[in-house]
Amino acid sequence: MKRPTHILVIRLSALGDVAMIVPVLRVVAKTYPQLKLTVVSRAFFKPLFDGIPTIKFLEADVYGKHKGVGLLKLVKEARMLEIDAVADLHSVIRSKVVTSLLWLSSIKTASIDKGRAEKKALTRAKHRNFKQLKPTHQRYADVFENLALPIDLNTHHFPEKKHLGPNLNALIGPAPKKLIGIAPFAAFKSKTYPLKMIKEVIKKLDETSNYRLFLFGGGKKEKELLQEIESQFESVTSVANVFSFEEELALISNLDVMLSMDSGNGHLAALFGIPTVTLWGVTHPFAGFTPFQQPIENQLLANKEAYPLIPTSVYGNTFPKDYETAIASIPPDAILERLLKLV
Repeated sequence: MKRPTHILVIRLSALGDVAMIVPVLRVVAKTYPQLKLTVVSRAFFKPLFDGIPTIKFLEADVYGKHKGVGLLKLVKEARMLEIDAVADLHSVIRSKVVTSLLWLSSIKTASIDKGRAEKKALTRAKHRNFKQLKPTHQRYADVFENLALPIDLNTHHFPEKKHLGPNLNALIGPAPKKLIGIAPFAAFKSKTYPLKMIKEVIKKLDETSNYRLFLFGGGKKEKELLQEIESQFESVTSVANVFSFEEELALISNLDVMLSMDSGNGHLAALFGIPTVTLWGVTHPFAGFTPFQQPIENQLLANKEAYPLIPTSVYGNTFPKDYETAIASIPPDAILERLLKLV
């Protein structure tokens, strides 16, 4: 197969999933420096791709001008870029429509194999196949190999820390303290460590006076909860809805360690090679969503003896009775111990 010269890369949502394509595209761009890449995604995600010079960005306004039949406009905009291949890294109805229409124009296409059957076997209650599945990053890489552009993710290099502007420098202050990020929320309660227990971890870190702790989250409810935690501890600052996304990325890139759930903030930290401790409830690293190049030691799991059916789902949206709080079986002291080893 002749190698393409300009690929349309489709990944529309969500934050963590879009973040996971970034290291893959870094390797693609480095391996094939003459190759043009145009990423199709939500405008909010554009800053994720800063620093990759061969990448252009095409906004997918799927709730506005590209909604429904508006996808035809998106296809037209893509054709105008003179692309000669499509890498569908999402494989949902919208991306399939765009990919199929471009294929009808004799443009080469390749789509991600999500491994649905393997994931179903991993999460079923009976006769499960409990084993490590292919990492999602490698599934993304396989799409480019199917376009005659094989890559080796082991050649990836992390970027330099982002420049901190005056607002962030003022926030951090002059004291030479280690910076710890904490992102205590996730899309589902089953993936969210209880705030009471998070506070136990924060309290012990705060008592040492050796660290600056930054709380990450979004939305009105989360902002209020994080502000309440901030008010209780001297070394804690909530940055929820305080800074732009670009500024949050800059702050994350300067952390010494990030504590997150199985959620987007963990993937953001991993983009910069920041040690990332991830807490897993009813989901599990075996499904392939471990943050990029983070060791298994940084993956803290719910008690498998107490909750033998874990993982109950890939995304944390389904679970048996009494499993919703399985993540609480991770002791706060185990989290603290791991964080302190990394800082």
